[in-house]
Amino acid sequence: MAQNVTVTVTRRSGYQFEIDFGAALPAVFSDEPPPLGLGQGPTPNHLLLAAVANCLSASLTFALSKFKNDPGTLRAVARSTVDRNAQGRLRIQRIEVEIQLQRPGADYEHLDRILAQFEDFCTVSMSVREGIPIDVRVLDGSGAVLKG
Repeated sequence: MAQNVTVTVTRRSGYQFEIDFGAALPAVFSDEPPPLGLGQGPTPNHLLLAAVANCLSASLTFALSKFKNDPGTLRAVARSTVDRNAQGRLRIQRIEVEIQLQRPGADYEHLDRILAQFEDFCTVSMSVREGIPIDVRVLDGSGAVLKG
């Protein structure tokens, strides 16, 4: 069943835009850094990174919970590489997301299965990945790499 999502973006001044998610949610303001804007809000790049990292974190939370694990605190850090393409235009070339779990990997049931499939259920990252490579690493609470 298809879902429709609507977001309204309205320019307020300079490079600052109000992003309206609808009556039930507060608006967010985006802005470009100087010299174009005033740097008074996240840039579209920031918002894309937040959407990818949030979706992956939510998907991992769901997968952990499905197997009766307490996800605890998850911390995701997303980074992008922005460079010029062949036509000289700035483009996001790559996104890297690192998700750190709260506890050691051995504390989670069915972790191998969870790590093998949680990304497939993330609507945003899998959609973005069709145009931008996304590398994902998962670390446990001690910093040991579990995936990636």
